[in-house]
Amino acid sequence: MFHEWAHFEGSPQEIARNENYWAIVRRAFTLNEDWINLNNGGVSPCPTPVMDAVKRHMDFANLAPVYAMWEVQVPQREAVREKLAGLVGCDKEELALTRNVSEGLQTCQFNLPMQSGGEVLTTTHDYPRMMWAFQQRQQREGIVLRPFRIPTPAEDFGEVVRLFEQNITPRTQMILVSHVNFVTGQVMPVREIVALGRKHGIPVIVDGAHAIAHLDFKISDLDCDYYSSSLHKWLCAPHGTGMFYVRRDKIADLWPRLGAPVEKQNDIRKFEEIGTHPAAPYLAITEAIDFHLAIGSQRKLARLLYLRDYCAKRLMEHKRIRLCTSLKPGFAIGLLTFEVEGIDPNQLKDWLWKEHHVITAVIEYDQIRGIRLAPNVYTTIHEIDRFCEAMNTAIRIVFTK
Repeated sequence: MFHEWAHFEGSPQEIARNENYWAIVRRAFTLNEDWINLNNGGVSPCPTPVMDAVKRHMDFANLAPVYAMWEVQVPQREAVREKLAGLVGCDKEELALTRNVSEGLQTCQFNLPMQSGGEVLTTTHDYPRMMWAFQQRQQREGIVLRPFRIPTPAEDFGEVVRLFEQNITPRTQMILVSHVNFVTGQVMPVREIVALGRKHGIPVIVDGAHAIAHLDFKISDLDCDYYSSSLHKWLCAPHGTGMFYVRRDKIADLWPRLGAPVEKQNDIRKFEEIGTHPAAPYLAITEAIDFHLAIGSQRKLARLLYLRDYCAKRLMEHKRIRLCTSLKPGFAIGLLTFEVEGIDPNQLKDWLWKEHHVITAVIEYDQIRGIRLAPNVYTTIHEIDRFCEAMNTAIRIVFTK
């Protein structure tokens, strides 16, 4: 399959506009051609090589699970760990294989020490499940959750860092920051916020759900201590796979969410002690990495940004539409969140699906009430055009003021 892509030459921006190239990529996915899936931000379909690998590994495990899965496949996870560490830019002994981003983040949220009255600093655009975790500690231990607003969109990283610093108090004991927030795709100045936390002696945990295999970066670039991500989003790995990075000198003092052997106190693998679970999805991460690398990080990012900008340009022909996502280089990923004056986003989402089989997401969070689009590498310009034509109908005919 991948050899077909090798014939295409050009810069990432040139390849991003080459529909013949992306038509070949699209053939790697099993899709319902009657649906237009513009909601890959929660979970993405896997390409065929990944699905084939999951089945192959699952079939082998079922020959005799206590031997095939535990004795053969579990040790094979180490090759996956090493390959994934190479992709994300960290030491393999600092990388745990998890089920999702929440598993790693909540390991920190529940187990980093805080005293009653201690404050957690985060933004109003961080993920609800992470807020629920802090609210549980709030109910049980009396900690205080202190979210604050950032501009939407935020196009001055210096201002964002200043807002974090202005909201730090003598009681601040933890900071949560999204590398990319789920609301608008806003990129955050993580390295600077991590440095700010260190300056004040405050641990910073980083939610990387939407960054891995979307942004072109290495974890080492961020100089962070804790970083968690899901792999079933932009890496297109099997559903229920994630990763959790912990800096080596922080592993020993961080308790796992479930009990682990005492001898694993200094071992990143203590965060993988979750009881019986299939090895097959984790082993198939290898094929997902191969698929991602065959495209190339820069080409992939360029394509996702091209689709976003192409769609945004068409939508902005309507005066009733307000973009919540920055289109300036470096400030957002290939997500696009927008509001339509006078249209309830839930009604619009339902109408888009019922009448046009377009799958979108509703964002009703903080002060935003709109639609979020998350195209992927298999999305075509023709599909974006179909969506935009549907929006024309919605605004001019169906949902008139």
